[in-house]
Amino acid sequence: AEIAYSGPEAIEKVTLRHARRDPYNLILVDWKMPEMDGIETTRRMREIIGHESAIIILTAYRWDDVQDEAIEAGVDVIDTAISPFSGGTSQPATETLVYALKQLGYEVDLDEGVLKEIADFFKPVRDRFIEDGTLMPKSMATDTQCLTYQIPGGMLSNLLSQLKEMNALDRFDEALAETPRVRADMGYPPLVTPTSQMVGVQAVTNVLQGERYKKVSSEIKAYCRGEYGRTPAPIDPAIRDKILEGTPVVEGRFADTLEPLFEKTKAEIGDMARCDEDVLSYIAFPQLAEPFFEKRKEAEENKAVYTIEEIKE
Repeated sequence: AEIAYSGPEAIEKVTLRHARRDPYNLILVDWKMPEMDGIETTRRMREIIGHESAIIILTAYRWDDVQDEAIEAGVDVIDTAISPFSGGTSQPATETLVYALKQLGYEVDLDEGVLKEIADFFKPVRDRFIEDGTLMPKSMATDTQCLTYQIPGGMLSNLLSQLKEMNALDRFDEALAETPRVRADMGYPPLVTPTSQMVGVQAVTNVLQGERYKKVSSEIKAYCRGEYGRTPAPIDPAIRDKILEGTPVVEGRFADTLEPLFEKTKAEIGDMARCDEDVLSYIAFPQLAEPFFEKRKEAEENKAVYTIEEIKE
């Protein structure tokens, strides 16, 4: 895999590979790339390479904000959901977009009859999930307030789950309004994992406690100390002082205060790691990585090796 840090750099790399007749199999483009956005970058790449490589535009923003331009620019993949599970905090309906794109003259290689079979299969599944509470109708409906509060779908569904667990779904509108206020207090962190969940949990806590920041999670405290790095905007000083209660703020880069782990971990796990990626996997997810290494070794040890030779009479 190769990484480009701006739109022009991405175009240069794609052009070079095209000239070598060694195109990329897949190109992932960030909608908010520096110097040139993902839409224009995709458009220019398509002019150079045609459709020899698949291009997918990624965004943490609302897909509706970028969808039409991305299609016109020549993306190959659109994220949708089959109609019984579409809308609300989910993606737009597959069938609707298939119809719309065909009407606009785009070639869509999907069988509408098969899509109907898939939708018919999942309709009773959806109904069961609604009946047992797994799916909440509120998260499947269109709520225009989300356009005002700019809360991503995944964050909104988690917000509803938290309120349901606390038997406080009636406080949803209050929590929704509190979320952008918490985000502003925290210096406008991006609403992606983990900071989106930290903001959402704190908003719910503020509403249910009846007093803002009376109770604060350890993650929010660490964030206010500077353990998550520099914030996009300054944290409200009064809020930070209330949360930290005299705990000193990290000076400089928090990562510089941590003990280097790579070489130490590499020595600890020994021959379980076959490459640097294995070491990094173990550092990030030790409970998952170790069983994976063991199963990989077991599979290799139990692998049968044989040869086939022709018998001549």
